[in-house]
Amino acid sequence: MQTIQKKIHQWISEKFMDGCSSYNDLAVRRSCRSKAQAREVFANNHVPHAKGLIFFNPLKAISFAQQHGFPLVIKPNVSGFSRGSHFPIKNYRELWKAIFLAKLWWPTTVVEQYLLGNNYRVVVVKGSPDATGDSAKGEIMSVIERFSPHVLGDGVLTIEQLIDQENGIREAMGLFPVIHPLSKGPVTKKFIAKKGYHLNTVPPAGEVVTLFYRISLAPGGIVTVIDQQTIPQVNKDLFIDVLAMFDANILGIDVIMQQGIEHAYDEQKCILLEVNSRPYLKMHDYPRFGNKEDLSRFFHHLDQFEINQADVF
Repeated sequence: MQTIQKKIHQWISEKFMDGCSSYNDLAVRRSCRSKAQAREVFANNHVPHAKGLIFFNPLKAISFAQQHGFPLVIKPNVSGFSRGSHFPIKNYRELWKAIFLAKLWWPTTVVEQYLLGNNYRVVVVKGSPDATGDSAKGEIMSVIERFSPHVLGDGVLTIEQLIDQENGIREAMGLFPVIHPLSKGPVTKKFIAKKGYHLNTVPPAGEVVTLFYRISLAPGGIVTVIDQQTIPQVNKDLFIDVLAMFDANILGIDVIMQQGIEHAYDEQKCILLEVNSRPYLKMHDYPRFGNKEDLSRFFHHLDQFEINQADVF
């Protein structure tokens, strides 16, 4: 049985988690695998998070929408890289469609309130045993802001030309294949058509033309490094406390803040979405904007941990 489990774990890791870190024990990985588990921990510790529920019957999601209104998010209860996620859902027709598509990925599904704001991935690591002060509790390794794939109009170039220009910049920066190129395929064409645009449209100067709704890397999402000196200590303390709540060596915490991470989380609308026990750390080395960080000391520190049952899913 253990041999079969190891083979399944190896297949899952190779198929869906290539490049994801593996610095947490099995117990930690299992404790934060689903959105429901994270939501329960957040609620028990008074961490701001979106109201939501896990459902199998779609009618429960409809009832949730009737109670809390739109916009909403639909996503699989177990997933990664934003697979199967749909947002912002603004009406019941979009809700039914999103439920169907999400259940193609996983049978149990999450419906949550949606917050329009700035989307961040915060990576936090446990402090070393001989550390003193706050660093013994934990430390922020890296913070990135994530954006949906988009181009910026200049009043001269078409959307197609802007895409080619941006892809050329990414290639020259050596971002591929971690950061993906922008697409000019049917998904992009269909998405921009909702605004009445097509690839030959010349957007006005300064207009941000979003090419797809998801912030993930696969459709060409953009990564920006955030200078940690701009982050208030109260926000850092929140993320370090979340790390301790899961007793983890490392966590990738997904959070949305309405005004931005440079403002105190308790003075604005803020929701923590989920925690990732195997965060994809490669993208932190390939920012499109901001200064690339030297994270070598963190990797050296993480490599010292003895991981329990690392080869078991």
